[in-house]
Amino acid sequence: MEHVPALDEDLKKTLGPATAKVLAEQLGLHTALDLLHHYPRRYAERGELTSLAELADQIDEHVTVVAQVADARILTFNGGRGKRLEVTITDGSGRLQLVFFGAGVHKPHKDLLPGSRAMFAGKVSRFNHKLQLAHPAYEPLGGDASDRDAAAAFAGQLIPIYPACAKLESWKIAKCVDAVLPSAQDAVDPLPPALREGRGLVPLTEALLKIHRPGTKADIEYARQRLKWDEAFVLQVALARRRHADSQLPAVPRRPSPGGLLDAFDAKLPFTLTQGQQTVSKEIFDDLATDHPMHRLLQGEVGSGKTMVALRAMLAVVDSGGQAAMLAPTEVLAQQHHRSITEMMGELAEGGMLGGSDRGTKVVLLTGSMGMPARRQALLDLVTGEAGIVIGTHALIEDKVQFHDLGLVVVDEQHRFGVEQRDALRSKGKQPPHLLVMTATPIPRTVAMTVFGDLETSVLDQLPAGRSPIATHVVPSKDKPHFLARAWERVREEVEKGHQAYVVCPRIGDGEDDPKKKATEDDGDRRPPLAVVEIAEQLTRGPLAGIGVEVLHGRMDPADKDDVMRRFAAGEVKVLVATTVIEVGVNVPNSTVMVIMDADRFGVSQLHQLRGRVGRGSAPGLCLLVSEMHEASPARARLAAVAATLDGFELSRIDLEQRREGDVLGQAQSGVRSSLRMLAVIEDEEVIAEAREEATRVVAEDPALERLPGLRTALEALLDTEREQYLEKG
Repeated sequence: MEHVPALDEDLKKTLGPATAKVLAEQLGLHTALDLLHHYPRRYAERGELTSLAELADQIDEHVTVVAQVADARILTFNGGRGKRLEVTITDGSGRLQLVFFGAGVHKPHKDLLPGSRAMFAGKVSRFNHKLQLAHPAYEPLGGDASDRDAAAAFAGQLIPIYPACAKLESWKIAKCVDAVLPSAQDAVDPLPPALREGRGLVPLTEALLKIHRPGTKADIEYARQRLKWDEAFVLQVALARRRHADSQLPAVPRRPSPGGLLDAFDAKLPFTLTQGQQTVSKEIFDDLATDHPMHRLLQGEVGSGKTMVALRAMLAVVDSGGQAAMLAPTEVLAQQHHRSITEMMGELAEGGMLGGSDRGTKVVLLTGSMGMPARRQALLDLVTGEAGIVIGTHALIEDKVQFHDLGLVVVDEQHRFGVEQRDALRSKGKQPPHLLVMTATPIPRTVAMTVFGDLETSVLDQLPAGRSPIATHVVPSKDKPHFLARAWERVREEVEKGHQAYVVCPRIGDGEDDPKKKATEDDGDRRPPLAVVEIAEQLTRGPLAGIGVEVLHGRMDPADKDDVMRRFAAGEVKVLVATTVIEVGVNVPNSTVMVIMDADRFGVSQLHQLRGRVGRGSAPGLCLLVSEMHEASPARARLAAVAATLDGFELSRIDLEQRREGDVLGQAQSGVRSSLRMLAVIEDEEVIAEAREEATRVVAEDPALERLPGLRTALEALLDTEREQYLEKG
């Protein structure tokens, strides 16, 4: 009897060491189960020709096409010594050239006769303005013409096209899948039977067979629906179990005392909180008053007043006798927060000091570059409880740092912190402290449910009164150089009105980020990204001569960075040429214009973040996106989308649709591949929302999943140790 590989069996046993090595190294597939979950990207029909029109967007990518040979001819060169076979294939609407050289021309010349069909796989390149595949691998789609029935069946068959690599073409992967497909019968079904039947989903074994070897297009649809549910449900169960476990942890309830620090702060505010700020504050205060830790994500547009909401939460905790820590991703941002918080609090931030309020507390800063005496004093203030609020970078996490009674941790710009760092800070409380995560990157609801599903979400989408609109325009510097000249004139005009400007570049240009070392990152013959140091020099000599231009980037000495930021905030520096170090938290209301050089090299969300640095005062903001990319390019379409809307939630959807969900489970955080192969978090909003409801119900009834062994097994497979830690530390 034929050997059926076990699902956890290493592919070496089934496929041999050479093939298994390529699958493991190139595609991350190690076991029969991994291979069963390597789904086809699309399906070609043998009876119809596959579109070649989309290949123009896939230069340098490995593709698989199904097409018909139109003609084939052997050409000679080098006085007849060299031979080249040129084959033209067509799909009726477009043509593609295949080329073979040298001694290898005879076999394809014999196989690829005009009129024959085949599958071709290779890397798309452009030669003499024509698309071509050089030395493609091919698999003829023959069939015995004498057997009419077999030929008809053959023509109607759906051919799975798998995500492939240079060393292993799609049809070879299909043969590997054939070898492990019998083991699909042993796959453990994670869905509770009642859920599966209630939603009319096919059993898992059937779904795996249909996704790999569909008889009809309906088979593919049934299989996809089922496999999407698996991914959504298993992930939501993991998150629901996290929420359930957190709700069982003890925490000290923190309630503000009447007539205390929070009331004193509110009384001196020169403005009223927006309706959104009041609503979100109530949600946070309700959470802080419970005896299990708050886990809340506060997301809001750039400038929607998140810091104010976080500060009031910190003051409430100090009122109740605890301490609050705010963790910022960079020193520039930590110093900025410290400055703005002490300014907002005034004498309330000088507790125990001469001239300080008797209801006040001490607000200390702790960063890696502080001098020893200041650092020693800050550490002492924390351990004695003298300092109610500390703002710092990851220096807060070091073993030496001890708190008197840590009650609340506020993490700013969550995606910039490793999970271990957040976890280390949370472990410094006597009991688990409450956690508030802030992000200015608006996240679509389904992404929040998928990525931050163990956090309750609050959204601030209202801008405080007095914030000005920001006009955004694309500046096509190559097609219309006079537009760029006008951009610099606009900067000069704003400076002459007494305002300030940012110029943002993708690279520092101080010699350490030599573009030659990173040549592979650039697209073929594109020039290196523009650099801060070079652009600052050009502007000082040219269009902005006579204006105070300074640079700011991450490799500067911390004291120099702080000095530049202070002078910019004070209005002494008129134009700041910087990297994305200014992307978050930098608040200079007098800045009205931002020019982003090589804007096409930044992501949509990043451009939106950067733009939020201007228009923070009463004067309107202007953001100019400079790009050399052609008007019809996808990069220019992205920039046009940013220019067309100030709605961060809309932009985050566009961004996600373009990047897909490769890092949904925190690839950047934990270094593992995304577990989402079938689920698209934007398109499958409904499935995710329903899966969350079902998961919450299942976990509430059976937190340890004792009655659902299949689900427990699936959970263990999804959440290998690394990913489990990622969720736990979220």
